[in-house]
Amino acid sequence: MSLPTLADIEDAAQVVYRDFAPTPQYRWALLSERLGTDCWLKHENHTPVGAFKIRGGLTYFDQLAQSGALPREVVSATRGNHGQSMGWAARRHGVACTIVVPQGNSVEKNAAMRALGVTLVEHGSDFQEAREHAMQIATERGAHMVPSFHPDLLRGVATYWWEFLRAVPQLDVVYVPIGQGSGACSAIAAKLALQHPVRVVGVVSRHATTYADSVAAGRVVEAPVTTQLADGMACRVADAEALAIIAPHIDHIVQVSDDEVAAAMRALFTDTHNVAEGAGAAALAAALQERDALPGHTVGLALTGGNVDADVFSRVLRPPPA
Repeated sequence: MSLPTLADIEDAAQVVYRDFAPTPQYRWALLSERLGTDCWLKHENHTPVGAFKIRGGLTYFDQLAQSGALPREVVSATRGNHGQSMGWAARRHGVACTIVVPQGNSVEKNAAMRALGVTLVEHGSDFQEAREHAMQIATERGAHMVPSFHPDLLRGVATYWWEFLRAVPQLDVVYVPIGQGSGACSAIAAKLALQHPVRVVGVVSRHATTYADSVAAGRVVEAPVTTQLADGMACRVADAEALAIIAPHIDHIVQVSDDEVAAAMRALFTDTHNVAEGAGAAALAAALQERDALPGHTVGLALTGGNVDADVFSRVLRPPPA
């Protein structure tokens, strides 16, 4: 799959900006102090659905509309943020939207999707089973199945990295969480399109290692998912197209535990008073793990989403005594 060019990303930005303005990025003093170096945070938690995924949904549906191929109904699978993206964009274009989530999915993400007009189906024990069921539903209904990774999604997601690298051109290294791969691939796309020398570091959950294992093996390797906190990175099977982009361009991949993610969620709230979901805090968790190697480098972190259930976040903020 070819990556979006600079012109592609600039065109996608104009589509995105019909719905919301560029998200901010700030150099937080306490966060920089914590890392021991200049640290900038890109606030994708400040989009209308609280996560970066909305950008891809807008460009995906815009392309369907431009090609005269808007369907009667779309179907997709998610742990939450992709589903909100689909719901937002489908509503904008007057298209029915059915989303499949695994059993036990985030209560508040489910509610947010329903509020956007999504018909929600709960099925399976993890994202992969939900995805397979969504494909079955799409086939049975003759609906359009929206994948979690696609060039038209990638063009939209790349706009946030394009914004970030243009706003803070001195960035030396950025950390990006990997779920199905659109975030990491979009960072790579923006880096190449802008001919920026920044190093892109991928972050996976230590409890969902398919991308780390697949990069190491040079092929897709399925890995069990046991994370209880980083649902946005709870991927059991890497996407082959995403892997083909990530493998040659990623600087390296850091694995973070649920405990490290929880500590990063607390740190983001303490230092910036922003709420981060598990995957949204993973970039900071990885940077903290590599803190000793960062002095003298300008670090960029993607706070990719803030959609965490209140009861989960309250438990994270009150960790058990050591």
